[in-house]
Amino acid sequence: MNKWIRGTNAAVLSLAVIGIFIVVSIFLNSMKNLQVDLTQNKKFTLSEQTTQALKTLDKDVRILSLTSDQTEPFIKRQVVELAQEYKKRNGKITFDEYDMVQNPAIAKQYDVDPSGVLVVESGTQKKTIYYYDMFIPGQQQGEYRFSGEEKLTQAIVNLSAKEKSKVYFLSGHNEVPLNQMSTWRSGLESANYEVKELNLLREGKIPDDADILFVIGPETDISDKETELIKNYMNGKGKLYMALGFNKDMVSGWKNIDGLMAAYGIKDQHAIAIEPKQSVLYDPLTIIPEYGFHDITTKLQQYNLLTMMTLAVSLGNEPVENFPATAILKTTDKAYGETDLKLLAESSRSALDDKDVKGPLNLGYVVESKDKKPKAVVLGGSTFLVDRVIQQQGNRDFALNSVGWLHEQKDQVTIRPREGDALQQALLTGTQAKMIFYGTVLVFPLLFLVVGGTIWWRRRKG
Repeated sequence: MNKWIRGTNAAVLSLAVIGIFIVVSIFLNSMKNLQVDLTQNKKFTLSEQTTQALKTLDKDVRILSLTSDQTEPFIKRQVVELAQEYKKRNGKITFDEYDMVQNPAIAKQYDVDPSGVLVVESGTQKKTIYYYDMFIPGQQQGEYRFSGEEKLTQAIVNLSAKEKSKVYFLSGHNEVPLNQMSTWRSGLESANYEVKELNLLREGKIPDDADILFVIGPETDISDKETELIKNYMNGKGKLYMALGFNKDMVSGWKNIDGLMAAYGIKDQHAIAIEPKQSVLYDPLTIIPEYGFHDITTKLQQYNLLTMMTLAVSLGNEPVENFPATAILKTTDKAYGETDLKLLAESSRSALDDKDVKGPLNLGYVVESKDKKPKAVVLGGSTFLVDRVIQQQGNRDFALNSVGWLHEQKDQVTIRPREGDALQQALLTGTQAKMIFYGTVLVFPLLFLVVGGTIWWRRRKG
């Protein structure tokens, strides 16, 4: 009788456990948005900016992943998992995967790359994100940063924009050519800017649709007639983004560039910033400036992303009525401005003397109009914008943030890249591989079976 009761209790208890498991499974399955991210780098947790953008999305968006056998499996998995997270958050998003080789007809419709591309489209608008643009090399071998969320969210936000903003890069004065700033250009185009080059000698005017005029790294002065055109443009609704370049003759030969900046209270001190002992990683001509308090730099400070400038010109401020200026980049008080530019250019040597400008030095200003509208961004250096440097630390974010502020772009997305685990590869011999296989497939299961059988037999006998 007791044996029958114990058996009945065991059966009832087993059924109860199974029933509870079924109920819990049904409950959890009904909560589609419930998930707990236990990964070390929270790679499945979307930022607040992305979550908000997906909540306000009111149009159908299709995301396509186009890959080939040349796409790294590890890279593909991260991108696909990210896109799937977006799909979960909003029912208007669909996600499809295609192999370029197996689906050549679909591949022909888009700008593809063998390493993989992500296409975001809505109606007639589409944005293409290359896989390799989402991964930034880390400081050490094998490390990386994944910026896929920032690029994908920005692409979705930009699909809502009806028109592109027109920006023009001035040429003809040995400025940094656009083909050496392809990363920045790509970022601007992804942020819905149409980027064009402008040679005033050929065009004779600044186009009426110019939202911003860029002057990046000039090595010679602007002519009198060009200066007049720029002043007329700025007297209207024009906006200026100027990043100075280095030239040993800038002291005596840049009266028009100096005059253009002076109209907005910015003074070229004709001195190159020197930071004697800031970091063992960089030479004294490379500056890691401190950020001033401003909308451009708030997120960079929060994420501890630094901006790096080389051969940066020291700037001063002589206040002009109706155009208040704010310093956003400055050196430490140990820095100084070397005024002997010819010596610096010939020998790269410098020593503080009475003619030099004592620190702290200002390396970047933003200028507003009297009604508090952005008017100009003036930076003492331009080398941080070129392809070989812009991906370091916060250079790219600073460059895009400053343009976004100048254009009053409220929907600019800045999401800190996720730090990825260093890729590690284990090298095994054939014997070691066999030992692992037989151990996990045969030995361990058999061991558990023997131990379990022994315990069951002893309890049955007892």
